[in-house]
Amino acid sequence: MTTISIDRVQFVQNDIPTRLHNLAAHLTKINLLSTETTQPDEAIRLIRESQYFIEWTAREMDIDTAAELVDLMRVLSGWKLNWESTWSDATARNQVTVQASSWSQRVLEMSGKLNEPAAS
Repeated sequence: MTTISIDRVQFVQNDIPTRLHNLAAHLTKINLLSTETTQPDEAIRLIRESQYFIEWTAREMDIDTAAELVDLMRVLSGWKLNWESTWSDATARNQVTVQASSWSQRVLEMSGKLNEPAAS
């Protein structure tokens, strides 16, 4: 069994609100890392994991919420595709910070755990 399979098995054992809360926590971490310039590899790892979280969760959501998660997947894909140039550009990194914060808030709203701190 590959590492990602093990992570998937563990992840999908959680209920949907917990999965979304974990996704929001990843987005918060991406937000924080984007304000620094020291851990680009950690940020890209979190982006990839967030994409998996969406893939493993969206299919179990209502169509409107799933569509929102697909929109987030597109944003993450754009970040991943252009990560080297984004990371080296303070303005682009700032945009990631703003978007990650906004998406984290929205995903927390989806989870129903808005009043709980986002932490994995």
